[in-house]
Amino acid sequence: MPKQRFRAVKQNRNPQKRTTDSTLNYATAGLKIKAFLTDAFMLLMPIMYIVFYLVMDGREDFAAHKVLGWTSILIPLVLLQSALMYVSGQTPGYRAYHITLIDKKTLSKPSLPVILFRNMAAILSFATLVGWILMFWRKDSKTLHDLLSKTTVIQTR
Repeated sequence: MPKQRFRAVKQNRNPQKRTTDSTLNYATAGLKIKAFLTDAFMLLMPIMYIVFYLVMDGREDFAAHKVLGWTSILIPLVLLQSALMYVSGQTPGYRAYHITLIDKKTLSKPSLPVILFRNMAAILSFATLVGWILMFWRKDSKTLHDLLSKTTVIQTR
């Protein structure tokens, strides 16, 4: 580790951290939205079809039991997305647009509990919409669930 200058230590600055942040190629909000829409059609729609027509007796039964229906959809979705992100750091949408999820501290793939927490927080921030709108005002395009889980989405190419 190189010796730090006294002034940097006195002012509690870490020059190495600043260079790490500037070298990251953050994914733009547009890429994240495209990846979300791709994942919605590739992951969410088959789960919804299975829940609508195989688990429940059609849309009428789903409309009568909305809480049970949405729980039956969101739990498998969070588990599937978490498994895909744990294996490769990417979902099909992330892979299509060459973006990946990394841990902000280690700059490597996050652990499974962090990914699970991030995906559950993503559902909650999508319900309020505040967490998703946040990415349009930040330079690094982080959403609320990225901030809470200390992860970031970067471009790999």
